[in-house]
Amino acid sequence: MLGKTYESQVCSIARALELVGERWSLLIIRDAVFAGVTRYNDFQHNLGIATNILKARLDAFVAAGIMDRRQYSEQPELYEYLLTDKGRDLAPALIALTQWGDRWATRGRPPILYSHTVCGAGITHQTVCASCGPVHDPAEVRAQPGPGMPAEYLENRRPRRTI
Repeated sequence: MLGKTYESQVCSIARALELVGERWSLLIIRDAVFAGVTRYNDFQHNLGIATNILKARLDAFVAAGIMDRRQYSEQPELYEYLLTDKGRDLAPALIALTQWGDRWATRGRPPILYSHTVCGAGITHQTVCASCGPVHDPAEVRAQPGPGMPAEYLENRRPRRTI
């Protein structure tokens, strides 16, 4: 079983998984981003998630700066969980994961469609080259060390692979 941290991995995907890689996490973020869910009871009702797990995920999101916790009632004391910019920035990843699921994990037609609220056209996620435009073949994408790569990793890496 995988742990909750991936210290041996020098990769932003691994760092992101530490924050949102648990199976309920992306479903909570999905409901917050695309359904506007903010209240604990609504998350619990919509997802059927155990209350202890929901509390742990929401607390972790607040600690990571993905959500802000704000009191909306004093009697009873109730809070809502609002996405921060950091949380809203997960929307493209959710759309990309949905597209993958529509192609490889569903039977038949897509169960959810995303559309632009301004014009109604469909929303998709694309890999785009800053110079050439859309890139359709993942073989045309190369992963290489970036400026945040620790020097000690570069010294010990195998010559043909960076990840």
